[in-house]
Parts: sequence; C-alpha cells; structure tokens
Amino acid sequence: MIAEPECVVLDCPAPKELAAFYAALLGGEVDRPDRRWGGDADWSTLHAPGGLVLAFQRVAGHQPPSWPGEDPPQQLHLDFSVTDQERAHDEVLARGASLLDAGDGKRSWRVYADPAGHPFCLVRH
Repeated sequence: MIAEPECVVLDCPAPKELAAFYAALLGGEVDRPDRRWGGDADWSTLHAPGGLVLAFQRVAGHQPPSWPGEDPPQQLHLDFSVTDQERAHDEVLARGASLLDAGDGKRSWRVYADPAGHPFCLVRH
C-alpha cells in the first residue's frame, strides 16, 4: 500500500453551508478539530460516522458540474445508501438539493445535485 484515503474535497462557493448540508444528509461533525488541517472561511470539513471525511474548499468563480453533460464535466459524484428512498428524497430537497434524474422507477438510484451543484446519488438498499 502506498497511501490511505484522507478525505474527499469538493470545490464550492460556500464551504460552511455545504458542510452543513452534508451533515444533515449523513450525520457527523462539522469542523471537528483535526491535526491534518486548519479551518478558515475558505475550508470546512465533515467527519461522518464510520470514518468518511468530506472537505469543502472555497473556489472563486465556482461553476457546478453539468449532469449528464460535460460542460463543465462531472469530475466525480458521491453515492449514498438509503433504506427509505422517498423519505430521503424529501429530506435532501428540503435542505437545498435539486433532483437531476428521477430514473424510470426500475433502477435503485436517483441523481441529485447538492446546493453547490455537485451530483450525488441516493441508492435504495
């Protein structure tokens, strides 16, 4: 092994607000003190249950990725498992997400964008 994962960093216009969105979705602690990085107005983190760390970095002139298009390209997306897809759907929309693709009713996932425009999927399990 050469390395181990530290965190996934998402560019965005408002780091604290996006960290709060993901904390509502996943639980966990926003901006927990961590020796690996310092916090300021341009950086925020979420330590989610289970060890996942998401970081949010302010980028001036941030442009959200396009889904499913490629201008600007979707560079990554996040998948989250849910047991009650309808409840999860309502809750992420209430917190500022937008539905990008509801699917055809046959597949197990729906595609959303977070408040900064990053795509993520809620996958029914």
